Amino acid sequence: MDTTMSYPKPEPLNITCTSTDCDNALHCFRLSKKRTDGLRNGPCRSCGTHLIDWPRLLHRDVTDVAHTFASLKQERIRHHFWHTPFDEGALNHARRKGKVGLREAAAARIRHSVGPAQPARDGRQTKFEGNVLCYAQHATASCCRKCIAEWHGIPEGQALTEEQIAYFTQLILHYVDERLPHLPEVGEKVPRRRQSLPHRV
Repeated sequence: MDTTMSYPKPEPLNITCTSTDCDNALHCFRLSKKRTDGLRNGPCRSCGTHLIDWPRLLHRDVTDVAHTFASLKQERIRHHFWHTPFDEGALNHARRKGKVGLREAAAARIRHSVGPAQPARDGRQTKFEGNVLCYAQHATASCCRKCIAEWHGIPEGQALTEEQIAYFTQLILHYVDERLPHLPEVGEKVPRRRQSLPHRV
């Protein structure tokens, strides 16, 4: 008996890292080309509102994760990955891994996707769907070295230290715990998805 299931492909992401919706308290804190002081970690690039306690955030204190997450959720692109439903492929992958498997995979993902000083295809190495850990990286601004520099104060062009890798791994795992609180510790068997076939007329 065929136990595979078919799911539609997620809609393309229609926002970017610089999108804002300030009227709905969703901002962007990436350095704007209009800024002449050259400083990162400032106000919203669209409305100029100062909302983030950058000195506190840049301590990178995992025991202060509630404040870190509250800050990240004020940026539109981060907010999207905190609140958008997971696609079926990502959920199935998480169920197969369980929390134990995701803990192991999270550190490896950080180490290989953003750990090197010059990651391959930086800015494009973290996909938008298919893996809960990728959602987590976008939500926690650990998806590329530019986002890491903007939000976490670690310059581009230098390899992440073991301490920094451990910090981002913990952010990802806290994200998984918050969004998937009922995910079992041990992975379970989940049928593989069947790719949707094009409709023929």
